[in-house]
Amino acid sequence: MTSTTKSPSDLWKMIKDIKFGMFTTKHHGGEHTGHLHSRPMTTQNNNFDDGKLWFFMSRSSGPVEDLVADPIINVSYAEPDDDTYVSVSGTAKLVNDVEQARALWSKAADAWFSGPEDPDLALVAVTVQHAHYWDVKENKLTQLLVMAKAAITGKEPELGESGETSLRGS
Repeated sequence: MTSTTKSPSDLWKMIKDIKFGMFTTKHHGGEHTGHLHSRPMTTQNNNFDDGKLWFFMSRSSGPVEDLVADPIINVSYAEPDDDTYVSVSGTAKLVNDVEQARALWSKAADAWFSGPEDPDLALVAVTVQHAHYWDVKENKLTQLLVMAKAAITGKEPELGESGETSLRGS
């Protein structure tokens, strides 16, 4: 893989159409304290102009309790059909902003909450600090041929690109 650095807008292009991200927190409380827990969450963003990823969560659920205790989180995105994988790390916080919840609201959110004013709705903003991605552009046949060649020659296959985006200080 070639290694490159992507811009925040390139990062957004990679994840904007991926329906779910695995939102990972460090569990707090109970016998599993300290363990990492990942849950599928829908990214609510319409764009990435503010450098944040936005999520709706239930205030009574584990992720909210976990991120309040330790705001360092990870969200991983995968689109296997396109061979696109992105791991985002950052800091999460609860945001009490009904107007922002309204702006992010979609019909799909109605399945979980009664509306942007639902008292159980927790609006969570993740300030992205770093992202690492793997993006393979070659078609499946080319990938198989490159991997077969690598297996025969003993050399690592060169497929796609891998890189980083750092948003610290944004």
